[in-house]
Amino acid sequence: MTILRHVIRFIVAAIVLMIVGFLVPGFTVSSFWTALFAAIVIAAIGWVIEAMFGDRVSPFSRGIVGFIVSAIVIYVTQFIVSGFHVTVLGALLASLVIGIVDLFIPIKNHMDLRNGDAGNRQNT
Repeated sequence: MTILRHVIRFIVAAIVLMIVGFLVPGFTVSSFWTALFAAIVIAAIGWVIEAMFGDRVSPFSRGIVGFIVSAIVIYVTQFIVSGFHVTVLGALLASLVIGIVDLFIPIKNHMDLRNGDAGNRQNT
């Protein structure tokens, strides 16, 4: 995946966080740059969780475990990113809204999954 695709995904994620901040009570993002930094932090924390516990516990997986992990990741992000504030209820609602948005604009598409699997098979 090219760097440009990563940049576009983080920008889209920041826009989604800004929209969620507008829609969800208890969830505030002070600026676009704060949302962009929060998107990067959320992705990094998600990557660490996925590396430690596997795909089933990933915040990017669907299901109740992914939903709860996503809410925890969003809640923890407020302690790392200044200008990003969320309550427990706000994190749960944001996780729900982001999960619904992810149904329509998925983070990983089928081609990324196939290319990632093929790359893993070649390296082993």
